Formats: sequence, structure tokens, C-alpha cells
Amino acid sequence: MKKIAVVLSGCGYLDGSEITEAVSLLIALNQAGAEVSCFAPDIEIPAMDHLAGQASGDKRRLLVEAARIARGQVQALDKLQTKDFDAIAFPGGYGAAKNLCNWAEKGAKCDVNPEVKRVITEFHAASKPIGAICIAPVLLARVLGDKKITITIGDDKETAAEIQKTGAVHEECPVDDYITDREGKIVTTPAYMYDDAKPNEVFKGIFGLAHELVEWA
Repeated sequence: MKKIAVVLSGCGYLDGSEITEAVSLLIALNQAGAEVSCFAPDIEIPAMDHLAGQASGDKRRLLVEAARIARGQVQALDKLQTKDFDAIAFPGGYGAAKNLCNWAEKGAKCDVNPEVKRVITEFHAASKPIGAICIAPVLLARVLGDKKITITIGDDKETAAEIQKTGAVHEECPVDDYITDREGKIVTTPAYMYDDAKPNEVFKGIFGLAHELVEWA
């Protein structure tokens, strides 16, 4: 059975992992026959009020928030050992651009969380597949852009232009499909980069991504 690591960025699309994307990924990976383990950085993050759509004023532990999605079965990211897994995947949500890095603030010049950078670098160096959903592909662009990897975040021209500044290649993709970089062993899908996407469309793209990951692993 292939072992896949999933890196969460919190819980909730405004300040963490997008829940539909994360759950779709977990289901699709299991459907593809993989054993999944969840990880998240153990850092403090500013929280959002998802009803009001604005900052709540309090702070929370990202690892504790991620445990909501993982049903408590989540480990700190510094515990992730590349040798123990066949592939790694990152769901989207603003947490990927605010907590795992600060792309939301600095774009192509963003800083990436050291543990996130470590695992991306290690998996790529080991030629192990990497998947990223929604805005999460910007993590791969920032860390691996000099490798000329090909990724997608859909058809958002502003974000695509910023991605190209990293050296990565952006390819447009509809919500229910995915893009593969076979040489780099990277697979990405836009998901809720399309704001008006339906859950079944998001799942279809993630389903394809998950099965591609497991096939490569």
C-alpha cells in the first residue's frame, strides 16, 4: 500500500485548509488504495471569522485547527520523514498562502515555512510525486521554480503572472481537470481558485490528481 503524506494549513478556507478540498483529497487517496497520514506546522496563526469574513482578533495553533479535519490524527510537520512516504500532497485554502508561506503578502518573493520548504525539497530530490491543490501550487513555484516545473492554479492571470516570476511555468486548466509535470513528478489542480465551482467539479479534479499521485508513487 502506497503511503501518502498530506500537509494541512489549518481548518477553513479563509485562514487554513479549504475543507472540501482537504476532505476530497483524503477520500480520493483512500479510493486509490493509499494509506494517508496528515501533518501540519505547529505554529500560531491569526484566526478568521468565517461567518463575517473578517479577522476575529484571536490566534490559534495551526496544528490544533488541522486536527479538526484529520479527526485528531495529525502530527507536527517536523516529524515528517521523507523516507517513510511515497508521495506528498497539499490542499488549498488561504492557509497555504498565509500560513505555509506569505505569498498572500509578498507573491513571488514570499518566504516559505522552513519545514514546508524542507519537505518539498526532499520529496522532489528523492523523485517522489508532489500534489498541490488550488493556491497551494504557489508553494511549489517558490521552492522549485528554478527547476522550471509546470503547475496550474486555473485561469487567474494575476496569480499566473506572479508564478512565472519564480521560474515555474503556468498552464491554464479547468476546475475539473489537472495538470501533470511528468519530468518533475508534480500534479496540480485548480479547485476553488474558481470561486463559483461546484463541489462535484472540485472533487473530480482532485480525484484525478489523487489517482495520478498514487500511480506514480
